[in-house]
Amino acid sequence: MLFKSRQIIHCTLLLLLAIGFSNGVSAQKKTISPLLLWDDKPATKWMTEAYPIGNGRIGGMIFGGVNQEHVQFNDNTLWTGDENDRGMYQAFGDLFIDFDQKDKNFTAYKRQLNLADAIYSISYTQNGTNYNRKYFCSFPDKVMVLRLTAGKKAAYSAVIRLKNAHQGDITVKGNTIEFTGKLPNGMSYQATALVKIENGSSHSVKDNDGDKLKVDGADAITIILTGATNYSNKREQNWKGEEPGTKIETILKQTATKSYSSLLKNHVQDYQSLFNRVAITLGQADLMQNKLPTYQRLIDYKKKADLGLESLIFQYGRYLLISSSRKGGLPANLQGLWNESNTPPWGSDYHSNINIQMNYWLAEPTNLSECQIPYLDYINSMREVSAIATRKQYPNTRGWTVKTENNIFGGMSFLWNTPGSAWYAQALWEHYAFTKDKNYLKNFAYPIIKEIAEFWDDHLKRRLDGTLVSPMGWSPEHGPTEDGVTHDQQIVYDLFTNYIESAEILGIDKEYKLHIADLKAHLLKPKIGKWGQLQEWETDRDDPKDQHRHISHLFGLHPGREISTIKTPELAKAARVTLTARGDESTGWSMAWKMNFWARLQDGNHAYKILQNFITPVGGSGTDYNKGGGIYANLFCAHPPFQIDGNFGYTAGISEMLLQSQAGELQFLPALPDKWDEGSIQGLRARGNFEIANLQWKSGKIVKLSIKSLSGEDCIVRSPNALKSKGIEEKKSGKDFVYSFKTQAGKTYSFE
Repeated sequence: MLFKSRQIIHCTLLLLLAIGFSNGVSAQKKTISPLLLWDDKPATKWMTEAYPIGNGRIGGMIFGGVNQEHVQFNDNTLWTGDENDRGMYQAFGDLFIDFDQKDKNFTAYKRQLNLADAIYSISYTQNGTNYNRKYFCSFPDKVMVLRLTAGKKAAYSAVIRLKNAHQGDITVKGNTIEFTGKLPNGMSYQATALVKIENGSSHSVKDNDGDKLKVDGADAITIILTGATNYSNKREQNWKGEEPGTKIETILKQTATKSYSSLLKNHVQDYQSLFNRVAITLGQADLMQNKLPTYQRLIDYKKKADLGLESLIFQYGRYLLISSSRKGGLPANLQGLWNESNTPPWGSDYHSNINIQMNYWLAEPTNLSECQIPYLDYINSMREVSAIATRKQYPNTRGWTVKTENNIFGGMSFLWNTPGSAWYAQALWEHYAFTKDKNYLKNFAYPIIKEIAEFWDDHLKRRLDGTLVSPMGWSPEHGPTEDGVTHDQQIVYDLFTNYIESAEILGIDKEYKLHIADLKAHLLKPKIGKWGQLQEWETDRDDPKDQHRHISHLFGLHPGREISTIKTPELAKAARVTLTARGDESTGWSMAWKMNFWARLQDGNHAYKILQNFITPVGGSGTDYNKGGGIYANLFCAHPPFQIDGNFGYTAGISEMLLQSQAGELQFLPALPDKWDEGSIQGLRARGNFEIANLQWKSGKIVKLSIKSLSGEDCIVRSPNALKSKGIEEKKSGKDFVYSFKTQAGKTYSFE
């Protein structure tokens, strides 16, 4: 295809996507906001200002400096530690471009991250010349690409250099810059930057920092950067695989001969195949607000409604998951995959008591099922080493569980979190519930769910009256250690529910299924306390003034399915009392969870109040365990410090406000706030393998609804208002309208 034709097609696609286009949403052009994060000045702070790019394995934080560009980059497999030492996720390195300009002043500066195509762009004018840069991180080609162009010939003279985060040597070989190294745990690593220039010249220079590449008088510069380690997720290989140099040689051999336009096309097609599945409009957005830098929109948010910003942050969560969790790699950690420190907060690890789980609440509902695969693979890879550690701690038990803090080798630290693996099992079940992939359930998920159920079969404490309690549990992260903690009981209930349904679907292990059903029936049930609260412990000791960030005893409300406003209204009422007492302000991730809680309680206005609290600008990067949460200027969630689960939990919360399916039916607009009196969303997924091709509402009522059945399952629709569809019978259920019908795989069912 001719370059000009490709350029026209590409530009057309970007124009459409920049206004929020997705398949079938052209009628909403006027109300869909551009999917841009942008700033009118370079970033100076990593945590709060730089914008992220990533391909699920490598990623970068871009500062966008004019006289010096700084890209801090990571590979998410670079860890210290081993099976016996949790270690920490490590920084990898930095790429610097020091530009040679007589006049350091500049004008017309803009840097932006476009969520529509995952391209980071920078433009400015300096010395009378217009400069442009475009960066992206490609999953199919396994590289980060930086393209620098200008409005005149010979515009670029610069020194390009790498910095090793572990102080290793830097070398230049021809037009490549690289560093190598090995951590004390034997993990070897390498980063290589291939520099391609158009006209001009280049040569190596050396100083105390090592070798650098000097570029003189180039028309344009393209840098292809990649990194790798020798990590493998195979314990039988001692967690080691192919050496990084071999991996990088293969990657660069495949990409070096590709044109920039080819690399760009591969990246955009791959990314948009995931991102374009969902489009959202919340109310009538003020398009003038898009003309403000993102940080200014944050500052103004408390003074003036910005519905476009609310939907932008929703899509940002999806962007971050695509960028930090791709098939074949590791799951997103506490910081996704972006980390500038060798001693990051909490090791930037995998916390098993809420954080890694929250990272994936959005995956299935927002149509990113493939992005959940790394989490499922991670669970599978931890089984053997976790079982060994579990048997040492809990003799005479089958199965396995985990501690609170975990690494990529099965190493753990801090306290044992006995229900941790049972919470992992929920993700295994949910992937089946959304996809209906029976082969996956039989060959992958079921064996893991069963062995975790076996752990609890052996570990539960049997009282004389037949009641079963989790022994010596702890409600994260406060209170006493004792039997029958509500958090533990609810997670075990969820595990047993998922196991029983799995065995029933597969038609196997009938006797053991009945045994687990009997155990489930004898579990200590949730209790309502003296001030109407859902008790956190078996003893009624809850303090109504307690505003701890963890609300672990509401697991049964969300993400579990033990408590609901329809089936267990008294427990739901008690959960509401608890939530009200805990308050609306907290750390970033805690507020994200509260959004989901209030959505499950079908209180849209209260969920929205939490959403508004979440969109609070935070300036500092220190640690605050109380009420300092919100988001930074780059829209990263502030615990503080930066913790990505809040971004993912926010996106999941909006999904829960618009669609819920945990109760065996598709309930639409269950928690719609008054502020979103009209809007639309396309592409959400529901359990039963249903895709919501189109959901539009006005004045709080559904006006158009199209549901695509992907597996031919029976469907039950619950709507806040009456709908019409040929041949589908309507029933009244309280204030809702319910429609039940059989479906055919591949067919779309429409309501008005």
